[in-house]
Amino acid sequence: MTAPSTTALTDDRLPVVVVGAGPVGLAAAAHLVERGLEPLVLEAGPTAGSAVREWAHVRLFSPWGEVVDPAAEKLLSPTGWVRPDAAAYPTGGDWAERYLQPLADALGDKVRYGTTVTGIARAGRDRVVDSGRDEQPFTVYVRSADGREERLTARAVIDASGTWSVPGPLGADGLPALGERAAADRIAYRVPDLGDPAVRARHAGRRTAVVGSGASAFTALALLADLAEREDGTHTVWVLRRGIGANTFGGGEADQLPARGALGLRAKAAVDAGRASAVTGFRTQAVERAGDGRLVLVAEDGRRLDPVDEVVVLTGFRPDLSFLSELRLGLDERLQAPTALAPLIDPNVHSCGTVYPHGVKELSHPERGVHLVGMKSYGRAPTFLAMTGYEQVRSVAAALAGDHEAAERVELTLPETGVCGGTGLFDEPDATRTDDGGGCCGAPATLRIGAAPGTAAGGC
Repeated sequence: MTAPSTTALTDDRLPVVVVGAGPVGLAAAAHLVERGLEPLVLEAGPTAGSAVREWAHVRLFSPWGEVVDPAAEKLLSPTGWVRPDAAAYPTGGDWAERYLQPLADALGDKVRYGTTVTGIARAGRDRVVDSGRDEQPFTVYVRSADGREERLTARAVIDASGTWSVPGPLGADGLPALGERAAADRIAYRVPDLGDPAVRARHAGRRTAVVGSGASAFTALALLADLAEREDGTHTVWVLRRGIGANTFGGGEADQLPARGALGLRAKAAVDAGRASAVTGFRTQAVERAGDGRLVLVAEDGRRLDPVDEVVVLTGFRPDLSFLSELRLGLDERLQAPTALAPLIDPNVHSCGTVYPHGVKELSHPERGVHLVGMKSYGRAPTFLAMTGYEQVRSVAAALAGDHEAAERVELTLPETGVCGGTGLFDEPDATRTDDGGGCCGAPATLRIGAAPGTAAGGC
Protein backbone atom coordinates (compact mmCIF):
# COMPACT_ATOMS: atom_id res chain seq x y z
CA MET A 1 0.00 0.00 0.00
CA THR A 2 1.34 3.41 -0.96
CA ALA A 3 1.91 5.83 1.89
CA PRO A 4 -0.31 8.93 1.72
CA SER A 5 1.28 12.14 0.49
CA THR A 6 1.99 14.73 3.19
CA THR A 7 1.98 17.64 0.75
CA ALA A 8 -1.70 18.54 1.14
CA LEU A 9 -1.51 17.96 4.86
CA THR A 10 1.55 20.19 5.13
CA ASP A 11 -0.04 22.99 3.11
CA ASP A 12 -3.60 23.01 4.38
CA ARG A 13 -4.14 21.44 7.78
CA LEU A 14 -1.05 21.88 9.93
CA PRO A 15 -0.35 25.00 11.97
CA VAL A 16 2.48 27.42 11.50
CA VAL A 17 4.57 27.10 14.65
CA VAL A 18 5.77 30.41 16.05
CA VAL A 19 8.56 30.16 18.61
CA GLY A 20 8.22 32.84 21.27
CA ALA A 21 5.29 34.91 22.59
CA GLY A 22 7.16 38.20 22.58
CA PRO A 23 6.23 41.30 20.56
CA VAL A 24 7.25 39.92 17.17
CA GLY A 25 6.07 36.35 17.77
CA LEU A 26 2.61 37.51 18.80
CA ALA A 27 2.51 39.94 15.87
CA ALA A 28 3.36 37.01 13.58
CA ALA A 29 0.41 35.08 15.00
CA ALA A 30 -1.90 38.06 14.45
CA HIS A 31 -0.83 38.35 10.82
CA LEU A 32 -1.29 34.62 10.27
CA VAL A 33 -4.81 34.79 11.70
CA GLU A 34 -5.56 37.77 9.46
CA ARG A 35 -4.42 35.63 6.51
CA GLY A 36 -6.62 32.70 7.50
CA LEU A 37 -3.68 30.56 8.63
CA GLU A 38 -3.52 28.70 11.94
CA PRO A 39 -0.69 29.73 14.26
CA LEU A 40 0.59 27.83 17.27
CA VAL A 41 2.74 30.01 19.49
CA LEU A 42 5.13 28.17 21.81
CA GLU A 43 6.38 30.21 24.76
CA ALA A 44 8.93 28.87 27.24
CA GLY A 45 7.86 31.29 29.97
CA PRO A 46 4.66 31.35 32.01
CA THR A 47 3.23 34.51 30.42
CA ALA A 48 3.30 36.53 27.24
CA GLY A 49 6.41 38.67 26.92
CA SER A 50 8.32 36.72 29.56
CA ALA A 51 11.65 38.14 28.38
CA VAL A 52 10.24 41.67 28.20
CA ARG A 53 9.09 41.37 31.80
CA GLU A 54 12.69 40.80 32.85
CA TRP A 55 13.40 44.40 31.89
CA ALA A 56 10.06 45.72 33.05
CA HIS A 57 11.76 48.71 34.74
CA VAL A 58 13.36 49.97 31.51
CA ARG A 59 11.52 52.55 29.40
CA LEU A 60 11.40 52.01 25.64
CA PHE A 61 12.81 54.72 23.38
CA SER A 62 9.93 54.14 20.95
CA PRO A 63 6.43 55.44 21.82
CA TRP A 64 3.29 53.34 21.92
CA GLY A 65 2.45 54.36 18.37
CA GLU A 66 5.51 52.50 17.12
CA VAL A 67 5.32 49.34 19.23
CA VAL A 68 1.76 48.19 18.51
CA ASP A 69 1.43 46.04 15.39
CA PRO A 70 -1.49 46.97 13.07
CA ALA A 71 -2.75 43.39 12.63
CA ALA A 72 -2.52 42.84 16.37
CA GLU A 73 -4.57 45.98 16.99
CA LYS A 74 -7.28 44.67 14.66
CA LEU A 75 -7.37 41.43 16.62
CA LEU A 76 -7.57 43.30 19.92
CA SER A 77 -10.26 45.82 18.94
CA PRO A 78 -13.27 43.49 19.39
CA THR A 79 -12.10 42.61 22.91
CA GLY A 80 -12.61 46.14 24.21
CA TRP A 81 -8.88 46.80 24.37
CA VAL A 82 -8.06 50.51 24.66
CA ARG A 83 -5.05 51.67 22.69
CA PRO A 84 -2.58 53.59 24.88
CA ASP A 85 -1.64 57.17 24.04
CA ALA A 86 0.42 56.85 20.85
CA ALA A 87 2.86 59.57 21.97
CA ALA A 88 3.58 58.09 25.42
CA TYR A 89 6.61 55.91 26.12
CA PRO A 90 5.92 52.58 27.83
CA THR A 91 8.22 50.65 30.10
CA GLY A 92 8.85 47.00 29.39
CA GLY A 93 6.31 46.22 32.10
CA ASP A 94 3.72 48.46 30.47
CA TRP A 95 4.32 46.84 27.10
CA ALA A 96 3.85 43.35 28.53
CA GLU A 97 0.81 44.09 30.69
CA ARG A 98 -1.11 46.53 28.48
CA TYR A 99 -0.43 45.04 25.06
CA LEU A 100 1.37 41.69 24.88
CA GLN A 101 -0.71 39.80 27.45
CA PRO A 102 -4.05 41.10 26.10
CA LEU A 103 -2.91 40.10 22.61
CA ALA A 104 -1.96 36.61 23.77
CA ASP A 105 -5.30 36.34 25.58
CA ALA A 106 -7.10 37.30 22.37
CA LEU A 107 -5.26 34.50 20.57
CA GLY A 108 -6.50 32.09 23.22
CA ASP A 109 -5.44 28.47 22.87
CA LYS A 110 -3.22 29.39 19.93
CA VAL A 111 -0.61 30.29 22.57
CA ARG A 112 0.96 27.60 24.78
CA TYR A 113 3.00 28.64 27.81
CA GLY A 114 5.66 26.68 29.66
CA THR A 115 6.68 25.02 26.39
CA THR A 116 10.36 25.04 25.48
CA VAL A 117 11.34 24.14 21.92
CA THR A 118 14.30 21.74 22.07
CA GLY A 119 14.63 20.82 18.39
CA ILE A 120 13.17 21.38 14.92
CA ALA A 121 13.70 19.17 11.88
CA ARG A 122 12.03 17.91 8.72
CA ALA A 123 9.92 14.87 9.54
CA GLY A 124 12.06 11.78 9.00
CA ARG A 125 14.95 13.81 7.51
CA ASP A 126 18.11 15.00 9.21
CA ARG A 127 19.95 17.89 7.59
CA VAL A 128 21.92 15.55 5.30
CA VAL A 129 18.98 13.93 3.48
CA ASP A 130 17.80 15.50 0.21
CA SER A 131 15.18 13.01 -0.96
CA GLY A 132 11.62 14.31 -0.53
CA ARG A 133 12.78 16.95 1.89
CA ASP A 134 10.58 19.86 0.81
CA GLU A 135 7.46 17.69 0.82
CA GLN A 136 7.84 16.77 4.48
CA PRO A 137 6.29 18.80 7.32
CA PHE A 138 8.38 20.02 10.21
CA THR A 139 8.75 18.10 13.43
CA VAL A 140 9.00 20.32 16.51
CA TYR A 141 10.27 18.76 19.72
CA VAL A 142 9.11 20.50 22.90
CA ARG A 143 9.49 20.07 26.65
CA SER A 144 6.81 21.27 29.05
CA ALA A 145 7.46 22.90 32.40
CA ASP A 146 6.90 19.56 34.17
CA GLY A 147 9.55 17.88 32.00
CA ARG A 148 7.16 16.05 29.68
CA GLU A 149 8.42 15.75 26.09
CA GLU A 150 6.21 15.99 23.03
CA ARG A 151 6.56 16.06 19.26
CA LEU A 152 4.44 18.48 17.22
CA THR A 153 4.02 18.78 13.46
CA ALA A 154 4.01 22.07 11.55
CA ARG A 155 3.69 23.26 7.96
CA ALA A 156 6.16 26.12 8.55
CA VAL A 157 8.21 27.60 11.39
CA ILE A 158 8.66 31.24 12.38
CA ASP A 159 11.38 31.55 15.01
CA ALA A 160 10.80 34.74 17.01
CA SER A 161 12.55 33.51 20.14
CA GLY A 162 14.82 36.54 20.31
CA THR A 163 18.29 36.70 21.82
CA TRP A 164 17.58 37.60 25.45
CA SER A 165 18.70 34.25 26.83
CA VAL A 166 22.26 34.53 25.45
CA PRO A 167 23.91 37.80 26.54
CA GLY A 168 27.36 38.68 25.25
CA PRO A 169 30.27 38.00 27.63
CA LEU A 170 32.67 40.43 29.26
CA GLY A 171 35.67 39.15 27.31
CA ALA A 172 36.50 41.39 24.34
CA ASP A 173 37.33 38.42 22.10
CA GLY A 174 33.75 37.13 22.29
CA LEU A 175 34.54 34.49 24.92
CA PRO A 176 34.14 34.82 28.69
CA ALA A 177 37.09 36.61 30.24
CA LEU A 178 39.39 34.57 32.45
CA GLY A 179 37.76 34.50 35.86
CA GLU A 180 34.42 35.81 34.56
CA ARG A 181 32.47 32.70 35.52
CA ALA A 182 34.14 32.47 38.92
CA ALA A 183 33.08 36.08 39.62
CA ALA A 184 29.45 35.47 38.67
CA ASP A 185 28.27 36.60 42.11
CA ARG A 186 29.31 40.17 41.27
CA ILE A 187 28.61 40.26 37.51
CA ALA A 188 25.21 40.96 35.95
CA TYR A 189 24.19 41.03 32.29
CA ARG A 190 21.07 43.15 32.54
CA VAL A 191 20.27 46.81 33.23
CA PRO A 192 20.00 46.94 37.04
CA ASP A 193 16.54 47.46 38.51
CA LEU A 194 17.37 50.03 41.16
CA GLY A 195 13.75 50.00 42.32
CA ASP A 196 14.47 46.57 43.80
CA PRO A 197 15.92 47.17 47.30
CA ALA A 198 18.28 44.21 47.03
CA VAL A 199 19.66 45.39 43.68
CA ARG A 200 19.89 48.98 44.87
CA ALA A 201 21.93 47.90 47.90
CA ARG A 202 24.50 46.27 45.60
CA HIS A 203 25.22 49.63 43.92
CA ALA A 204 24.46 52.37 46.46
CA GLY A 205 27.66 53.88 47.85
CA ARG A 206 29.76 51.55 45.69
CA ARG A 207 31.75 51.50 42.48
CA THR A 208 30.14 49.79 39.49
CA ALA A 209 31.77 49.09 36.14
CA VAL A 210 29.38 49.28 33.16
CA VAL A 211 30.78 47.57 30.08
CA GLY A 212 29.14 48.37 26.74
CA SER A 213 28.36 51.23 24.39
CA GLY A 214 24.73 50.87 23.31
CA ALA A 215 21.32 51.96 24.56
CA SER A 216 21.40 49.48 27.45
CA ALA A 217 24.70 50.89 28.67
CA PHE A 218 23.32 54.43 28.36
CA THR A 219 20.31 53.40 30.43
CA ALA A 220 22.47 51.86 33.14
CA LEU A 221 24.72 54.93 33.27
CA ALA A 222 21.71 57.24 33.60
CA LEU A 223 20.09 55.14 36.35
CA LEU A 224 23.32 54.84 38.32
CA ALA A 225 23.94 58.58 37.93
CA ASP A 226 20.53 59.25 39.49
CA LEU A 227 21.49 56.94 42.33
CA ALA A 228 24.77 58.79 42.80
CA GLU A 229 22.83 62.02 43.37
CA ARG A 230 21.09 60.39 46.33
CA GLU A 231 23.73 58.06 47.71
CA ASP A 232 27.20 59.38 48.53
CA GLY A 233 30.08 57.26 47.33
CA THR A 234 28.20 55.87 44.33
CA HIS A 235 30.29 56.00 41.18
CA THR A 236 30.22 54.34 37.78
CA VAL A 237 33.18 53.43 35.62
CA TRP A 238 32.10 53.23 32.00
CA VAL A 239 34.31 50.74 30.17
CA LEU A 240 34.46 51.15 26.38
CA ARG A 241 36.32 48.88 23.99
CA ARG A 242 36.81 51.78 21.61
CA GLY A 243 37.66 55.46 21.89
CA ILE A 244 35.32 58.40 22.32
CA GLY A 245 34.06 59.74 19.00
CA ALA A 246 31.27 61.85 17.55
CA ASN A 247 28.85 58.90 17.71
CA THR A 248 29.72 57.57 21.14
CA PHE A 249 26.63 59.06 22.78
CA GLY A 250 24.27 58.24 19.94
CA GLY A 251 22.36 60.58 17.66
CA GLY A 252 21.47 63.15 20.32
CA GLU A 253 19.19 65.89 19.07
CA ALA A 254 19.59 64.62 15.47
CA ASP A 255 17.90 61.33 16.32
CA GLN A 256 14.37 61.05 14.94
CA LEU A 257 13.60 58.77 17.88
CA PRO A 258 13.89 61.59 20.44
CA ALA A 259 13.88 59.32 23.49
CA ARG A 260 16.79 57.34 22.09
CA GLY A 261 18.73 60.52 21.45
CA ALA A 262 17.89 61.82 24.93
CA LEU A 263 19.15 58.57 26.46
CA GLY A 264 22.62 59.13 25.02
CA LEU A 265 22.58 62.74 26.18
CA ARG A 266 21.72 61.62 29.71
CA ALA A 267 24.68 59.25 29.67
CA LYS A 268 26.91 62.10 28.50
CA ALA A 269 25.56 64.33 31.25
CA ALA A 270 26.44 61.69 33.85
CA VAL A 271 30.04 61.68 32.63
CA ASP A 272 30.14 65.49 32.38
CA ALA A 273 28.97 65.82 35.98
CA GLY A 274 31.61 63.44 37.28
CA ARG A 275 29.12 60.83 38.46
CA ALA A 276 30.69 58.47 35.94
CA SER A 277 34.12 58.23 34.38
CA ALA A 278 34.91 56.70 30.99
CA VAL A 279 37.78 54.30 30.38
CA THR A 280 38.50 53.94 26.67
CA GLY A 281 40.16 51.35 24.48
CA PHE A 282 39.81 48.82 27.30
CA ARG A 283 39.28 45.27 26.07
CA THR A 284 38.80 43.00 29.04
CA GLN A 285 40.83 39.82 29.13
CA ALA A 286 40.58 38.77 32.77
CA VAL A 287 38.71 39.35 36.02
CA GLU A 288 40.67 39.08 39.26
CA ARG A 289 39.66 39.25 42.91
CA ALA A 290 41.18 41.95 45.05
CA GLY A 291 42.04 41.19 48.67
CA ASP A 292 38.76 42.69 49.86
CA GLY A 293 36.72 40.57 47.45
CA ARG A 294 36.11 43.31 44.90
CA LEU A 295 36.84 42.79 41.24
CA VAL A 296 39.72 44.06 39.13
CA LEU A 297 39.28 44.11 35.35
CA VAL A 298 42.45 43.49 33.36
CA ALA A 299 42.75 44.55 29.71
CA GLU A 300 44.48 42.74 26.89
CA ASP A 301 47.26 45.36 26.99
CA GLY A 302 47.87 44.76 30.71
CA ARG A 303 46.06 47.81 32.07
CA ARG A 304 44.15 47.27 35.30
CA LEU A 305 41.11 49.12 36.59
CA ASP A 306 40.85 50.15 40.20
CA PRO A 307 38.72 47.60 42.11
CA VAL A 308 34.95 47.75 41.63
CA ASP A 309 32.16 46.25 43.70
CA GLU A 310 29.93 45.21 40.80
CA VAL A 311 30.21 44.74 37.04
CA VAL A 312 27.29 45.23 34.66
CA VAL A 313 28.05 43.68 31.26
CA LEU A 314 25.90 45.08 28.44
CA THR A 315 27.72 43.90 25.35
CA GLY A 316 24.78 42.75 23.27
CA PHE A 317 23.13 39.39 22.72
CA ARG A 318 23.46 36.34 20.51
CA PRO A 319 20.97 33.98 18.87
CA ASP A 320 20.49 30.50 20.30
CA LEU A 321 20.80 28.29 17.23
CA SER A 322 21.19 24.99 19.09
CA PHE A 323 17.62 23.75 18.53
CA LEU A 324 17.86 24.53 14.80
CA SER A 325 20.89 22.34 14.15
CA GLU A 326 19.02 19.87 11.88
CA LEU A 327 17.72 22.61 9.59
CA ARG A 328 19.56 24.02 6.60
CA LEU A 329 20.03 27.67 7.48
CA GLY A 330 21.86 30.25 5.40
CA LEU A 331 23.59 32.43 8.00
CA ASP A 332 26.28 35.05 7.66
CA GLU A 333 29.53 33.78 9.16
CA ARG A 334 30.07 36.95 11.18
CA LEU A 335 26.66 38.16 12.33
CA GLN A 336 24.80 34.81 12.40
CA ALA A 337 21.99 36.60 10.56
CA PRO A 338 20.36 35.45 7.29
CA THR A 339 22.90 35.90 4.52
CA ALA A 340 20.73 38.26 2.45
CA LEU A 341 19.97 40.42 5.49
CA ALA A 342 23.45 40.61 6.99
CA PRO A 343 24.90 43.26 4.63
CA LEU A 344 21.96 45.53 5.42
CA ILE A 345 22.44 45.43 9.20
CA ASP A 346 26.23 45.12 9.54
CA PRO A 347 27.08 47.36 12.54
CA ASN A 348 30.43 48.16 10.94
CA VAL A 349 28.45 50.10 8.35
CA HIS A 350 24.87 50.63 9.53
CA SER A 351 22.84 51.95 12.42
CA CYS A 352 19.15 51.10 12.72
CA GLY A 353 18.31 54.33 10.87
CA THR A 354 20.21 53.25 7.78
CA VAL A 355 18.60 49.80 7.49
CA TYR A 356 15.75 49.80 4.99
CA PRO A 357 12.62 47.72 5.71
CA HIS A 358 12.87 44.12 4.59
CA GLY A 359 10.80 40.98 4.48
CA VAL A 360 10.55 37.39 3.35
CA LYS A 361 13.12 37.73 0.57
CA GLU A 362 15.89 38.65 2.99
CA LEU A 363 14.65 36.24 5.67
CA SER A 364 14.50 33.06 3.59
CA HIS A 365 16.85 30.10 4.04
CA PRO A 366 17.83 27.04 2.00
CA GLU A 367 15.30 25.21 4.21
CA ARG A 368 11.98 26.31 2.75
CA GLY A 369 9.32 27.29 5.24
CA VAL A 370 11.71 28.42 8.00
CA HIS A 371 12.08 32.08 8.92
CA LEU A 372 14.06 33.71 11.71
CA VAL A 373 12.41 37.03 12.58
CA GLY A 374 12.66 39.79 15.13
CA MET A 375 15.81 40.23 17.18
CA LYS A 376 16.94 36.73 16.28
CA SER A 377 17.03 37.65 12.59
CA TYR A 378 19.67 40.28 13.40
CA GLY A 379 21.99 37.67 14.90
CA ARG A 380 24.69 39.62 16.73
CA ALA A 381 23.81 42.98 15.18
CA PRO A 382 22.30 45.55 17.58
CA THR A 383 19.79 48.41 17.20
CA PHE A 384 16.74 46.38 16.20
CA LEU A 385 13.40 48.21 16.13
CA ALA A 386 10.01 46.63 16.89
CA MET A 387 8.58 48.22 13.74
CA THR A 388 11.16 46.32 11.70
CA GLY A 389 10.00 43.05 13.22
CA TYR A 390 6.35 43.84 12.54
CA GLU A 391 7.13 44.49 8.88
CA GLN A 392 9.11 41.25 8.72
CA VAL A 393 6.24 39.09 9.95
CA ARG A 394 3.68 40.90 7.81
CA SER A 395 5.76 39.94 4.76
CA VAL A 396 6.40 36.36 5.94
CA ALA A 397 2.71 35.74 6.69
CA ALA A 398 1.76 37.06 3.26
CA ALA A 399 4.27 34.72 1.62
CA LEU A 400 3.02 31.70 3.57
CA ALA A 401 -0.51 32.56 2.45
CA GLY A 402 0.65 32.66 -1.18
CA ASP A 403 0.25 36.45 -1.58
CA HIS A 404 3.69 37.09 -3.02
CA GLU A 405 2.84 40.58 -4.24
CA ALA A 406 2.05 41.69 -0.68
CA ALA A 407 5.08 39.82 0.65
CA GLU A 408 7.40 41.81 -1.60
CA ARG A 409 5.71 45.15 -0.96
CA VAL A 410 7.26 47.53 1.59
CA GLU A 411 4.74 48.97 4.03
CA LEU A 412 7.00 50.71 6.52
CA THR A 413 9.07 53.88 6.76
CA LEU A 414 11.64 53.82 9.54
CA PRO A 415 12.69 56.89 11.53
CA GLU A 416 16.21 58.01 10.83
CA THR A 417 18.97 58.31 13.40
CA GLY A 418 21.89 60.67 13.67
CA VAL A 419 24.18 57.69 14.18
CA CYS A 420 25.41 56.65 10.77
CA GLY A 421 29.14 56.27 11.32
CA GLY A 422 29.43 52.59 12.09
CA THR A 423 31.50 51.44 15.05
CA GLY A 424 33.47 54.60 15.79
CA LEU A 425 37.08 54.74 16.91
CA PHE A 426 37.37 51.04 17.64
CA ASP A 427 41.13 50.90 17.17
CA GLU A 428 42.01 54.45 18.17
CA PRO A 429 41.82 54.66 21.96
CA ASP A 430 44.85 56.96 21.92
CA ALA A 431 42.77 59.63 20.22
CA THR A 432 41.03 60.27 23.53
CA ARG A 433 43.60 59.14 26.07
CA THR A 434 45.24 61.41 28.60
CA ASP A 435 48.99 61.84 28.33
CA ASP A 436 49.71 59.77 31.42
CA GLY A 437 47.67 56.76 30.35
CA GLY A 438 49.92 55.38 27.67
CA GLY A 439 52.06 52.53 28.94
CA CYS A 440 50.88 48.96 28.65
CA CYS A 441 50.99 48.60 32.38
CA GLY A 442 50.13 52.17 33.29
CA ALA A 443 46.91 53.59 34.63
CA PRO A 444 43.94 53.42 32.26
CA ALA A 445 42.95 56.52 30.36
CA THR A 446 40.06 58.15 32.21
CA LEU A 447 37.93 60.88 30.67
CA ARG A 448 35.48 63.35 32.11
CA ILE A 449 33.82 64.73 29.04
CA GLY A 450 33.02 68.42 29.36
CA ALA A 451 35.31 69.00 32.34
CA ALA A 452 37.18 72.25 32.78
CA PRO A 453 39.59 73.12 29.93
CA GLY A 454 42.87 71.30 30.19
CA THR A 455 41.60 68.35 32.21
CA ALA A 456 40.26 66.22 29.36
CA ALA A 457 42.12 64.91 26.39
CA GLY A 458 39.38 64.67 23.82
CA GLY A 459 36.08 66.06 22.67
CA CYS A 460 32.86 64.21 21.94
